[in-house]
Amino acid sequence: MAADSEPESEVFEITDFTTASEWERFISKIEEVLNDWKLIGISSGRPLEKGVYTTGAWEEKSDEISFADFKFSVTHHYLVQEPSDRDGKEEPAEDALPLPMQDLLCMNNDFPPRAHCLVRWYGLREFVVIAPAANNDAVLSESKCNLLLSSVSIALGNTGCQVPLFVQIHQKWRRMYVGECQGPGVRTDFEMVHLRKVPNQYTHLSGLLDIFKSKIGCPLTPLPPVSMAIRLTYVLQDWQQYFWPQQPPDIDALVGGEVGGLEFGKLPFGACEDPISELHLATTWPHLTEGIIVDNDVYSDLDPIQAPQWSVRIRKADNPQCLLGDFLNEFFKLCRRKESTDEILGRSAFEEDGKEVADITHALSKLTEPAPVPIHKLSVTNMVHSAKKKIRKHRGVDESPLNNEVLNTILLFLFPDAAEKLADGVESGTSPSTGNNPPENEDYNLFSQFKSAPSDSLTYKLALCLCMINFYHGGVKGVAHLWQEFVLEMRYRWENNYLIPGLANGPPDLRCCLLHQKLQMLNCCIERKKARDEGKRGSVSDRSPGGSSGDAGKGADHSGDNSKETDKEKEVGKSWESWSDSEEEFFECLSDTEDLKGNGQENGKKGGAKEGSKEPVNLKPEGRLHPHGKLTLLHPGEPLYIPITQEPAPMTEDLLEEQSEVLAKLGTSAEGAHLRARMQSACLLSDMESFKAANPGCCLEDFVRWYSPRDYIEEEVVDEKGNVVIKGELSARMKIPSNMWVEAWETAKPVPARRQKRLFDDTREAEKVLHYLAVQKPADLARHLLSCIIHAAVLKVKEEEVLEDISSVKKIIKQIISHSSKVLRFPNPEDKKLEEIIAQIMSVEAIIARARSLKAKFGVEKCENEEEKEDLQRFVNCLLEQPEVSVLGAGRGPAGSIIHKLFVNAQRLTESSDEVSAMPPLDEELRRSGSSDERRLNTGAVSDFPPPTGREVILRTTVPRPAPYSKPLPQRMYSVLTKEDFRLAGAFSADTTFF
Repeated sequence: MAADSEPESEVFEITDFTTASEWERFISKIEEVLNDWKLIGISSGRPLEKGVYTTGAWEEKSDEISFADFKFSVTHHYLVQEPSDRDGKEEPAEDALPLPMQDLLCMNNDFPPRAHCLVRWYGLREFVVIAPAANNDAVLSESKCNLLLSSVSIALGNTGCQVPLFVQIHQKWRRMYVGECQGPGVRTDFEMVHLRKVPNQYTHLSGLLDIFKSKIGCPLTPLPPVSMAIRLTYVLQDWQQYFWPQQPPDIDALVGGEVGGLEFGKLPFGACEDPISELHLATTWPHLTEGIIVDNDVYSDLDPIQAPQWSVRIRKADNPQCLLGDFLNEFFKLCRRKESTDEILGRSAFEEDGKEVADITHALSKLTEPAPVPIHKLSVTNMVHSAKKKIRKHRGVDESPLNNEVLNTILLFLFPDAAEKLADGVESGTSPSTGNNPPENEDYNLFSQFKSAPSDSLTYKLALCLCMINFYHGGVKGVAHLWQEFVLEMRYRWENNYLIPGLANGPPDLRCCLLHQKLQMLNCCIERKKARDEGKRGSVSDRSPGGSSGDAGKGADHSGDNSKETDKEKEVGKSWESWSDSEEEFFECLSDTEDLKGNGQENGKKGGAKEGSKEPVNLKPEGRLHPHGKLTLLHPGEPLYIPITQEPAPMTEDLLEEQSEVLAKLGTSAEGAHLRARMQSACLLSDMESFKAANPGCCLEDFVRWYSPRDYIEEEVVDEKGNVVIKGELSARMKIPSNMWVEAWETAKPVPARRQKRLFDDTREAEKVLHYLAVQKPADLARHLLSCIIHAAVLKVKEEEVLEDISSVKKIIKQIISHSSKVLRFPNPEDKKLEEIIAQIMSVEAIIARARSLKAKFGVEKCENEEEKEDLQRFVNCLLEQPEVSVLGAGRGPAGSIIHKLFVNAQRLTESSDEVSAMPPLDEELRRSGSSDERRLNTGAVSDFPPPTGREVILRTTVPRPAPYSKPLPQRMYSVLTKEDFRLAGAFSADTTFF
């Protein structure tokens, strides 16, 4: 074996040096990315326009590469520019400088207010950054930094890319970059220094010039002049306590109404603190040549008043406390509460009397009792005091969340009719806000988009009051207390036939929230009960026996209608309202049968003497409204009378859903379909019975001609005598065997509406509504009314925006309305989406508050000169929408003089109170010392402005490097000095042709 192994040991290992190393692979990946992004070759572009770095659009592309197992992200930042037309233009000269080197000397975009830090430091329009991919990774060692720089240099040389390539080193928060840019025979090195503590010699311009010149190392003895751009930034912070116009609300005066917009029914608006925290004034000297000014450790010519350019930016307060936003957030928190009203208030003693218990048997027994004695004065106060006595049995007087004064104020606001002396309940039947508002008003119709309630409705007012109570008067306990009192008032009005004010007449409006529909349903029940009780009293007292003349007049009014369908639409539903106004015998439906005998005779009189004399006693016409006017019965040939019919039962959306579920559960079988048809034809059967009672001897064809004219087809035919006559017959669908209409007609008996079973049981429905209201938890209530609160907030924001006229706010309000209408239209919207709506409303409130704060600080309203006032208004609007705004006229313009006063005030306030009192008023002093020199002599420049918070300097020159005979190339150094750090960012170019 040993002999065999000897030849193998002599075989030497061959190392393949052509295999790529990790470093070479990394360089290849950089080159590949540059090729993919088409950054190869000569870069071309137009000279930069002034301000394009701020107004133009910046975009970026990203990719990921790795060096061994260390990942880097590569990002290409560039300013989007229109492609330049190269047709007919000569290619750039071979010795032309790369575009980035030309940008180093461009002075049109110094100190851009919103840009990448490398754009601000070097003035570049395009660059690539290689940085560690993970946030916590960093390139710290010098050898690794040099390795990356070498990789960048090789990749640029191999590809001919002229776009600067940067590498981020050290921790990311330090924003340290080194990089390189290559061109034909030229190279620019980008270097950086970042220090926490500033060396004293670099705190002024002369020291920075020294370091710049030493770094260039220009061999020429008369050094070419260095151009300078200098910016000093001053910060104004302590102004809010002197210039914030918003006064805190006076909560104690809430009941009196003198609260400045905080009375019940109105949402508050505005910021409780100044939404503008700081004002940054940047004074700029854009074009200076070395030697023109002096700035050293002893003396400085850099007086901000003398600066040729002023620009201002504002720093907004983070999440300023705003009244409307706080109201919305606190109300929204109610939606997450779990407690019931009884758990919050403690078990009440309402059960003792039994009046407040939603017991259907108790409610039905009320119908058999004599009519209630009319109450001549509806007093909410009396009712509240009696309710509170019951509450106090289980809860101390001091524990009551709402005191009597606040509670009475709210209830009188919600129910204004309670303050009036009413001899009868008739006057309360028309609510002050019923149907008077123009429906074409865009703001008024917002409720249909938000599914809330009209802005003049009781539901809307209740939502605002609950929101106010929740914020100022006891939170959730106050809400529960007010809601309990509200339910008591609803039951009181139901039992005493008082209509609820602030609700539109008619059935529930399905465009509104469910709570509003429930209140409308209760109002419908009160109307029916009230009409029934009044009719009962009228018949007992045997008043106006000749009341048929009223109905005859109505019949005459309507007899001229030409369209059959119009007659049907107008008259089928004309029952309950007309009955409540007339002495129709419908109100005898609950009386004994003996009382009804005489009513048939009255009906006979109403129907006319002809019908009464010809028909037998048991076929006397009953329940007629008025003659149709055109139609006659087919067989007897007598006039066709439109009957008094029952209205269809009003429905809320939850009842409609229940009904649709029941009908859907019947299935698709023949039996199920038949049963479903019978359930849906209850109203049809009632109308048929009313029609038969009003028109003795009629047939189905007569009913169809009135009820559904399209199902009765008439055509002209020639009879035996040759005369053209009109012959009619039922439509095809009416002739189908086992037709629902035919079956209903056969089963229908001639029963007038007053003796039929009620389609709408108002007593049962009212008790259901009252029970529904009583079991609502504060959280349920907040969910129901949140759409009303958002609706009110949007209206408030629109109202406030009109005063300010801010274009950006108009757009946001439109977005809020669009977003809210999509979210609130559906039941149970997600909390996250509701929070987004509230956040949008809060942002608008903050913008308007900022506008008002700036107007107050700059005295826009006080300015007497119209031209100056317009300039100031435009200046304030620009401050809100732009990152930085130039001040026209710098320190001598109208806005500049105001800013100067603000700084002088802030400086003087820092001095002792004795010194302040001893100094003359500011305006007199400014008038007396008109020129800047006088001001400097009198008060001193330091007293006008604080020490600058930031000093930025850009030094530029063009010199040959590294030899006197080299090509003159751009050199640039940027310096920024703040309290916490000092940074130098240099771009130094060199000729590489012979070096």
